Amino acid sequence: MDKNAKIYVAGHRGMVGSAIVRRLQTAGYSNIITRTHSELDLLDQRAVHAFLQTEKPDYIYIAAAKVGGIQANNIYRADFIYQNLMIEANLIHGAHLAGVQSLMFLGSSCIYPKMAPQPMSEDTLLTGELEPTNEPYAIAKIAGIKMCDAYNAQYGRQYISVMPTNLYGPNDNYDLNNSHVLPALIRKAHEAKLRGDKELVVWGSGTPKREFLYADDLADACVYLMEQGYSGPLVNIGTGTDVTIRELAETVLKVTVFAGELTFDSSKPDGTPRKLMDVTRLANLGWRAKTSLEDGIKLAYQDFLTKHG
Repeated sequence: MDKNAKIYVAGHRGMVGSAIVRRLQTAGYSNIITRTHSELDLLDQRAVHAFLQTEKPDYIYIAAAKVGGIQANNIYRADFIYQNLMIEANLIHGAHLAGVQSLMFLGSSCIYPKMAPQPMSEDTLLTGELEPTNEPYAIAKIAGIKMCDAYNAQYGRQYISVMPTNLYGPNDNYDLNNSHVLPALIRKAHEAKLRGDKELVVWGSGTPKREFLYADDLADACVYLMEQGYSGPLVNIGTGTDVTIRELAETVLKVTVFAGELTFDSSKPDGTPRKLMDVTRLANLGWRAKTSLEDGIKLAYQDFLTKHG
């Protein structure tokens, strides 16, 4: 990637997009173009195509998506499949029409079957049924992956797909109604500390295991793959290690300095016992995550305090 190359980051205000912009700027890329939603509605095909024809970026990162936690995915099923399909279709086809050769599409680990062997390798895609609660979102993301593959096969494009594990970091969503487990725990622990609560109750038994990747590590991997000129199949991006929800909660309490007791409500659902990414393919390409979970949570908590403290 030439340092003067024109790079369009779709979704630059979100946690992932903003991390990619930070990483590009740190690496010395100076020609980064962005558009807010009010400036460019990614659901508007005509507007997206006109924008790409005018700007003709050299590289595109698709970090724009409608995202949310289990509850939001389950309630707004139509919104999640429609909006994500339209965003990716408009951008991928528009990029092709504008002659853009290099594009990266970011998916989600929920694309893999609910009962996929652990750790989940890229080869398990489409080998079983999806988790029902977020199936519409997962199907939209799978369509994006297959769309990239199809444009590569038919037109010789270099459109690559990466699948991040559970993410957290600056510009995360801390809305308790539709945020993910880690940002929700940070907010709950902080607010419990301010109230002087004696305990923090976490849903489930605390035994399920999950993997968490700091957003700036994801951005580093994304830029690394693009700089390497990677043009191969789907790549998982994660740490390759996981922790129990209990261990996660204990780390959050340590970072937020909440002195109360940690308790678990076993009457609430646990979800899948384990979700861990197989990152062998990425490791063989020469990249590994750098930020430890505790260090990442410290950085995320500082960002939370800056915006919500």
